[in-house]
Order: sequence, then structure tokens, then C-alpha cells
Amino acid sequence: MCLSIPAEVIEIMGKKAKVSVGGALYDASLELLPDVKKGDFVLLHAGFAIEKINKREADETLKILEEIKSEV
Repeated sequence: MCLSIPAEVIEIMGKKAKVSVGGALYDASLELLPDVKKGDFVLLHAGFAIEKINKREADETLKILEEIKSEV
């Protein structure tokens, strides 16, 4: 099973990006998504941005993850 987390691209430095997940910052490789821009939302998996998504999808997924977290 693979889990990816929605993240907002904060800064781009060549083929790497600084992304935000709920305010926490992470480094992400953009090797798989060369057309990403600052402000885009991506799915982050094992340090790689693997897919672009829109803000609505990101918000919905983060809301579901928060609901799961509160049930545990």
C-alpha cells in the first residue's frame, strides 16, 4: 500500500522544492513532475512529488486524514 500526502509547493530550487504539509516543511524531488510551479499542490510520497492535484482535492484529503487521526 502506498500513502501520499497533499503538499503545497512553497519554493522551487531547480529539481527540488520546499513543500508545506499542514505548516510543516519538507523537501521534495520534482524529478517526476517538471511542470510544477510555486503555489501548486502535489501528492508527496517518499520525498517525491508524484502527481499534481488541485487545492480542492488537497483540502478534502487533508480533512479526511485529520478525521482519521482524531479517531485513533
